[in-house]
Amino acid sequence: MYNGEYQKGDEPMAHARNIQEIEAQKMLDGVTMRLVIGPEQGAPHFNMRIFDVQPGAATPHHDHWWEHEVYILAGQGVVRDEHGEKPIAPGMAVFVPGGERHQFVNTGAEPLRFMCLVPQEWLENREATPPDSGTAPGCLG
Repeated sequence: MYNGEYQKGDEPMAHARNIQEIEAQKMLDGVTMRLVIGPEQGAPHFNMRIFDVQPGAATPHHDHWWEHEVYILAGQGVVRDEHGEKPIAPGMAVFVPGGERHQFVNTGAEPLRFMCLVPQEWLENREATPPDSGTAPGCLG
């Protein structure tokens, strides 16, 4: 498990996984989660998770310290937050700030599937270093 620093020779390798080969963990009735990328794949800072929410089901209405970056893969629904409900559908991206109560609700007839990127819990008490405002974020592949 990654502890915040790489040791010589510990550099991670690229991983490619089929989510259908990853066992879905039941989170609550009608909601499952697959941890697609995390510490076991060498990811030191973030987890990639895939959630499936069955028709009529919802994630808990909750909050936590970390932000969410969410991409809707399939289905129809709404994201509830402190300001109301916003419709969500495939191809949409959702940002939920840390500390904001939120919930994903399936309002459609098919499963709502979304990818959720979150920081690993060990980062909670780390000092954030904001990026340089003069540089573009991201990578070129």
